[in-house]
Amino acid sequence: MYTVLICDDDADILAALKIYLTAEGYSVLEAASGEEALRVVAANTVHLIIMDIMMPRLDGISATARLRKTDGVAGGIPVILLTAKSEDTDVVLGLNIGADDYVTKPFNPVELLARVKAQLRRYTRLGNASGGAGRQGIYERNSILLDDNTKAVTLDGEDVALTPTEYSLLRVLIREPGKVFSSKQLYEAVRGESPFGAEGMIAVHIRHLREKLEINPASPRHIKVVWGQGYKLD
Repeated sequence: MYTVLICDDDADILAALKIYLTAEGYSVLEAASGEEALRVVAANTVHLIIMDIMMPRLDGISATARLRKTDGVAGGIPVILLTAKSEDTDVVLGLNIGADDYVTKPFNPVELLARVKAQLRRYTRLGNASGGAGRQGIYERNSILLDDNTKAVTLDGEDVALTPTEYSLLRVLIREPGKVFSSKQLYEAVRGESPFGAEGMIAVHIRHLREKLEINPASPRHIKVVWGQGYKLD
């Protein structure tokens, strides 16, 4: 059974989320602030977090940033942000600091559950390493090495910490170096579904990936833009 942490300072939204998630068989933990969410993560096994952006004391973006700085399994937990339509700038910031997805309030329960399932599928896949594959599943390009057996990424021999979404994007690109992938193709490849009108999210995740892999993200030597077409690993 997967455990989902829901974090929102609105008791009605917490109650609604709990109903939807428990009906799907998930175990649910609750928090009313970013600070409380971090305490819950530290004390429990959590597989996914649904986090409101606007909260008192510690907002969802700041809490996600702290989570991503955490060592070990907790630092890689998928985070879905809950946002009002007026908070587009905050969504971009949240994706930049490591959130994996977002849902706009008022949200459609079917869409929210689809996103939860997609994130858990990817998180589970990344966490289940299969040993004994030898060199199979190891991809190397220039100074980047991705080991799909251990789910590890190194740059010039140094470990690089990626979120599940960033890892999935890099895996698609490094398996077919030189091939140009459109934003739509990348979205479908890493999420396993058609875009919900959010292909622009890929640009944000690519930028964040560049910040971790490029010496100068403004002049990348690994992940290149092919204007009007998409992205490729050079």
